[in-house]
Parts: sequence; C-alpha cells; structure tokens
Amino acid sequence: MGIKINMEKARDIWRNKIRFKRASKFAPLDAAWYKATEVGEDTSDIVAKKQALRDFPSRPEIEAAETIEELREIWDSDLLGDK
Repeated sequence: MGIKINMEKARDIWRNKIRFKRASKFAPLDAAWYKATEVGEDTSDIVAKKQALRDFPSRPEIEAAETIEELREIWDSDLLGDK
C-alpha cells in the first residue's frame, strides 16, 4: 500500500504558496499605479496585473488538480516569479 496524498490539503498548501509569493508583488504595482495616476498615465495594465494576482488562488485548475504534479504545473512565472 502506497502513500495516499490528501489532495484537499495539498490544494490549500498550493494556494497559500501562491498567496505568499504574490504578496511581494503588490507593493511595486501599487507604487507604479500611484506614479502613473499622478502624471495621468493609463493604469489599466497595472490594474489588470493586480487583479490577476488576486484571482490566481481561485483558478479552477487548482481545484481540478488530482495529483501533486498537476498542482506544480499551475504556476505563472511571469506573474508570480520563481516557485
């Protein structure tokens, strides 16, 4: 009998890892937003990135993952940085 992975807990751990990594991404985006707002520049890209960070832990792929390997594939290095 092999080791059985509790995927519900694994999904929660993965979501928490995502939340931890995204936390450091908000401050630079906030600063960029304030600078852009001060000079009247378009902030839509900044707002979209912030929303993508907020939405990432709720991605349906996380809930659908049936293995640890599938969870590991659910990562956006451009958005979150390295794992």
